[in-house]
Amino acid sequence: MGRQVRFALEDTGTIELRLDWLRNDEERSRFLLWLRKNRPRSATFLATCRRRLAGGKFPADIHHELYWLIQARDAGCQWCDLEMETFRELPEGLLREYPLPPRILLSIHDFEGTPKLPRKVIVAHGLVDAVKIAAKSQTISDSVRLLKVARRSRNFVAVPMGDVGLPARILALREGSELAYAPVAEATAPGQVSLHEMLQLYRAHKLNRETRVYGVIGDPVGHSLSPLLHNTGFAAHHVNAVYLPFLVHQLRDFLLAIPGFDIRGFSVTLPHKQAILKHLKECEPLAADIGAVNTVVVRRDGSLYGCNTDYVGVLRALQKKFRLKGSRALIFG
Repeated sequence: MGRQVRFALEDTGTIELRLDWLRNDEERSRFLLWLRKNRPRSATFLATCRRRLAGGKFPADIHHELYWLIQARDAGCQWCDLEMETFRELPEGLLREYPLPPRILLSIHDFEGTPKLPRKVIVAHGLVDAVKIAAKSQTISDSVRLLKVARRSRNFVAVPMGDVGLPARILALREGSELAYAPVAEATAPGQVSLHEMLQLYRAHKLNRETRVYGVIGDPVGHSLSPLLHNTGFAAHHVNAVYLPFLVHQLRDFLLAIPGFDIRGFSVTLPHKQAILKHLKECEPLAADIGAVNTVVVRRDGSLYGCNTDYVGVLRALQKKFRLKGSRALIFG
């Protein structure tokens, strides 16, 4: 874990330490000793030792969990993550009597779906310092609901989980979440975005309310190179915009979420190129003749205008190499 900490510190000054992911107490002791000796004073460390009953990997009871969080404080951790399950087991009013890291993040996880959410979260003064809700997004609308809570709340962390929640995970900081979670290396769970992609590809730490949001919708969509192409172009030309991959199972679900994300336009890939037509207020004649749309513009009044650039793109590429008039063609696919 020490190697991962060094690697992460090259890009961020805030790191969560998943002590429950270490294999045994000996590894935990050895790592915390290393941290005590090597911790940069300018970095912020959040210690987590999540038990199995709360979705983590720590096999022991609450007393051992608290023991390791106390050891983390001695190693220099300023924050600790306490699950709601742990919070409920502690004697009422005695939480602050434990010599835990001085600041506490109360975590609420739902790995099945996004529960009914409050309009905003008010952090109880003196009890905890921040609240995190991490919930699986079954629909895109679920992730919009979680981001709305982040907009209205202070000291709140929003973590949409699952592949459907990936765009909202990237936009979390922009919407007011105090943190955005990203693994140091590759993603270890659906919907995660690596630290490198979060910072270099999506520039999540630079997004703001003025950032224009675009994307590509499809099912599946993870294979698309469009986010790489568009975001690289935005960065090169200093355009305050981001292009996100939206996994869309139900087209109507995405369309309802357009205002929540303030989406300005989107590309369309399979299986939605034909189905999108009936939701357009207007489309270019060529797209209507073809019967498929691959690009949609969201107008100021919220209406949708569609066009088809596939035809023109393919035609121009062929015209550069071939004389098309009178030629015969065979389509594979």
